[in-house]
Amino acid sequence: MSSPKSFSAVRVVRRLLLALFVTPFALAIGLTLVDRYRREGKNSSPFPRSVPTEVEVEDGSVTVYTYGQDLYDAMLAAIDGAQHQILFETYIWKGDEVGESFKRALAAAADRGVKVYCVYDAFANLVVSPRFKRFPSNVNVLRFPIYNAGFRFWDFRHYGRDHRKIMVVDDTVAFLGGYNIGAPYATEWRDTHVAITGPAVWDVMRAFADFWNLHRRHRLRPSEQPLLLEAKAPWQAHIRLSRNVPRLMMFPIRSMYLDAINRAGERIWMTHAYFIPDQDFVDALLLAADRGVDIRILLPHRSNHIVADWISRGYYGQLLAAGVRIFRYQGAMVHAKTSTIDGNWTTVGTANIDRLSLTGNYEINVEIIDESMARAMEEIFRVDLTNCVELTREEWDRREWHRKFTEAVLAPLGPLL
Repeated sequence: MSSPKSFSAVRVVRRLLLALFVTPFALAIGLTLVDRYRREGKNSSPFPRSVPTEVEVEDGSVTVYTYGQDLYDAMLAAIDGAQHQILFETYIWKGDEVGESFKRALAAAADRGVKVYCVYDAFANLVVSPRFKRFPSNVNVLRFPIYNAGFRFWDFRHYGRDHRKIMVVDDTVAFLGGYNIGAPYATEWRDTHVAITGPAVWDVMRAFADFWNLHRRHRLRPSEQPLLLEAKAPWQAHIRLSRNVPRLMMFPIRSMYLDAINRAGERIWMTHAYFIPDQDFVDALLLAADRGVDIRILLPHRSNHIVADWISRGYYGQLLAAGVRIFRYQGAMVHAKTSTIDGNWTTVGTANIDRLSLTGNYEINVEIIDESMARAMEEIFRVDLTNCVELTREEWDRREWHRKFTEAVLAPLGPLL
């Protein structure tokens, strides 16, 4: 028979394991509530703006937008000028004045005979009014469901969110990048989006059509009609799309980043809203730093997800010790997901450097190999640096004990984000 002492030891171990499991989640919830209270009624500060920059790439062009209102004006003008087809996909679509303006423009396009297809993520828009989510019958809408696994709850291929932001008008222009649709993003957030013209537009069309056709079938209501494209995709030497598709276990964006980092010989300049890399990603950056590459990572000083901020800080020590420079954006949320390397390679898209984006959600990034594009992105990076404070290794090493404690407690949550 087991002694009372052995039962007591088992209870202690169980309670210890429970505490180790619960504590990070409890701390994360507490930090989130406190941060939400502190932010209430506070607006972001003005930040330096770059005007839309157009660069010719191969047989088309790429225009970079870093201010939401500029982007929305261009997107709405494209919708108003549409003649045949609009493909519109977003993660967040707020029911405010900006969201309503897009909904009205899309409905008006459908009324004049344009074929309009819309996709939005149901989970990301849980707080949006159900009234806003009612569309005219001539607008084709795919609501990506909150739960998509059915009875196959063990199949993690069905758990990814649709985090993409795409719009294609006719076959003339395609928009993609980090901007969601809503009033705060128009003036208060610093993000990056691109408008692409030329042969590469077809690749964005195909990305939308593939997603639509993969998810158009429904169990309890009529399925959407398939979206068929007439043209064939040209092979692009300088512009390529990388698409994460959890349903098909395809996650090329992480590979794209690692390949580019491993090729770097001069500089790697990255801007990211959330930076929670896996150790292999960190090691690739450390190896690049060891061979003398100038690595600069620009992050929000305080993002809209405080737990992500704290977990991200757990990587700062390794990076700073290797000579990686970290710049923290002040007064406003920087939500961009961009990188440029060696004055030749650039990526702009929807994927953050975290598990959810790199091995979890539906994401899309454009990869551009062009010196003019890289120069434009480097200039935008320099403008953003004027609104940053650099974090030094000395400052980081002197941080208070309670900050180190919080980072350590929250570190186990990293693989979940």
